[in-house]
Amino acid sequence: MSQILTPVQFQSPDNSDTSIKPARESIKDEVANFTQETLAMTKRLFIQLQRRPSSLVAGIIQPFMWLLLFGALFEGAPKGLFGNDLNYAKFLAPGIIVFTAFSGALNAGLPVMFDREFGFLNRLLVAPLSSRYSIVAASTLYIITLSFIQTAVIIVSSAFLGAGWPGLDGLLAIALIVLLIVLGVTALSLGLAFALPGHIELIAVIFVTNLPLLFASTALAPLSFMADWLKVVASVNPLTYAIEPIRYLYLHSNWSLTNNIVLETPWFGLNFLSVLLVLVIFDLAVLLLIQPLLRRRLA
Repeated sequence: MSQILTPVQFQSPDNSDTSIKPARESIKDEVANFTQETLAMTKRLFIQLQRRPSSLVAGIIQPFMWLLLFGALFEGAPKGLFGNDLNYAKFLAPGIIVFTAFSGALNAGLPVMFDREFGFLNRLLVAPLSSRYSIVAASTLYIITLSFIQTAVIIVSSAFLGAGWPGLDGLLAIALIVLLIVLGVTALSLGLAFALPGHIELIAVIFVTNLPLLFASTALAPLSFMADWLKVVASVNPLTYAIEPIRYLYLHSNWSLTNNIVLETPWFGLNFLSVLLVLVIFDLAVLLLIQPLLRRRLA
């Protein structure tokens, strides 16, 4: 009898899992390398701070002096001038918190600028880094840490001066607001560090914008005290959108994201969530603005 032999068809093994695993491992390796590089360069910045702690000491003493001197300046102000049962220390503390974080973030580009001028940045750019954006991430992480330290000192100091405590949930909300304003201003300062020719120009920009943005916000006085044109300027100032929700936290222990008006601009009122969204939009706008510059400078 003749037998008909049918060829056996072998199925090729499925290589989908084996192709996905190396891709996942490479992503994990890139994230791990990026984290290691960012932490290493952040450690370098803290070593510089340890060798020259005067900048941190000055960054803590200055807001304390603002609280002490301005609080004493308006100690004899009529009751009810800034609101019902509101002393000026409680009114001033949110403005000092935000202004201190803003000033530190505005100076974030100076270390990068000095690295540019001394040639250390060029060494980093030719180093085998997994991502050169770790240079920017390290400066951002460094400034955020310093801002949180300064914020904690101001909250404790203002509590002893009569401002009180905003509560645990309020402290977490303050940390979020400080993080949002610091991210946007730090990104802007780093963009200026790569765009301007030298540290003299960067320092000039810092001096020109620092105090005017303070006085053109609600840090020292409410919107109702201002001239009409200054109300408009303060209503588009990002500092105002960070100060007013923190001030609301100091004044109201029972707060919510959507039920109460936190900031009353000349055009409309904004609740807590709307103010946070404005800060997020500000951060995204700055990041999109500096992205082409960073891509070109870090290439």
